[in-house]
Amino acid sequence: MNKIPGGVCAAKGFTAAGVHCGIRKNRTKRDLALIVSEVRGAAAAVYTQNLVKGAPLMVTREHIADGYAQAVVCNSGNANTCNANGIEIAEKMAAITADALGISASDVIVASTGVIGQPLDIEPIAAGVPEAAKLLGDCGADAAEAIMTTDTVKKEVSYSFEVGGALCRIGGIAKGSGMIHPNMATMLCFITTDVSISPEMLNKALKSDIIDTFNMMSIDGDTSTNDMCSIIANGMAGNAEITAEGADFDAFKAALRAVTDELCRMLAADGEGATKLLECHVAGAPDKATARTVAKSVVCSSLLKAAMFGADANWGRVLCAIGYSGADIDVTKIALSFKSAAGELAVCENGAGIDFSEDVAKVVLSESEIEINIDLCQGSECALARGCDLTYDYVKINGDYRT
Repeated sequence: MNKIPGGVCAAKGFTAAGVHCGIRKNRTKRDLALIVSEVRGAAAAVYTQNLVKGAPLMVTREHIADGYAQAVVCNSGNANTCNANGIEIAEKMAAITADALGISASDVIVASTGVIGQPLDIEPIAAGVPEAAKLLGDCGADAAEAIMTTDTVKKEVSYSFEVGGALCRIGGIAKGSGMIHPNMATMLCFITTDVSISPEMLNKALKSDIIDTFNMMSIDGDTSTNDMCSIIANGMAGNAEITAEGADFDAFKAALRAVTDELCRMLAADGEGATKLLECHVAGAPDKATARTVAKSVVCSSLLKAAMFGADANWGRVLCAIGYSGADIDVTKIALSFKSAAGELAVCENGAGIDFSEDVAKVVLSESEIEINIDLCQGSECALARGCDLTYDYVKINGDYRT
């Protein structure tokens, strides 16, 4: 597997574009993205577990119920959620896109992100989609920019890999900086691949992947209303179609994991107001579920996140989060250390504190990437959860997000 340029345009037969259509007042910010495949492909998606869901998710779920899609249209600046005419607007977005591309509206994945509860005017989108369609090309970076809200950097990645001797490619873009919390979805993510795979196996691969990637990430404890991760596989790589488990399916899953894992890392590092990426590694768990439960509980702790912002080795907050996680473990066996590019510092053994240098701790925890390493010493299973520190800027950003 090799990292390659291109993002969502890396796979054969995919083009993209991003334009400013007028949803955002700032004309320097793109706010409408298109991603298009030359041919109709297998499609799958996972959606937020929030009961309040954006209209685009409901429309997308209906559109890809047959397992196929050919294009993605996404606007930023307005979530199209909790609007009386939300479904109608989302359907119009699909119809406008279909007309501009000469495809069926039922083959369009629709997404929106931004402020909740604000009416979404279809006119800017009606004007912007044809413009974007004319600009379709190797413009994955423009599409990645167009889906951003409070993100500070574009998030895109792509890889090449082999399936049954055929050269295949997979790429993705994502947005997400706030309102991110475990248990799918956690953001908007669009993945494209030229692998030939059945809709059933594509769906199986995506749903199994998110358990240890997007479902193991938290920025602020809030699960968004519009979160979705979708994937289109157009089959243009020419490999024998993947219709069952085996070596080819494993190769595809590994490539998918490479994309989603890196996007997760980017998302966590770019949390609203964040100065540090936090990775909680749990080892020695009696089973996978326990490992995941502990890792997520720790990375979701607001107190721990605040301590990491201040480079304060307040390890008791880690033990506290483990204790209320609901995991059935013996807390008297836990070992804990903090690690960064500046070194590793053990702070707890057998569930109790050990002597350490506060000066060394300050140096270790002042780096931009921090590992929280937990050994439960009660088995062989492990898990990884990602998040970020909690800073003053998070409150500033969300204090006036709408106004």
